Amino acid sequence: MSAEGKFLVYCLETYKAAKNMTGKQVIELFMRYGVTDYIMSCYEALHTTGVDYIIEDIDLFVEARQMT
Repeated sequence: MSAEGKFLVYCLETYKAAKNMTGKQVIELFMRYGVTDYIMSCYEALHTTGVDYIIEDIDLFVEARQMT
């Protein structure tokens, strides 16, 4: 698995734990709002940040997508 793929799994698992969601719920959320593509495309910047930033960034990304 690529470094980007491993990071995506890390983000999914971290988000799942932080939001007390199931894996299925997180996958559905990520797919519905394009979070997976976002994480993969922003890997270079995101993988250098901390857990709190990643969770907040995903929340902001989803929130912005919900408004459109």
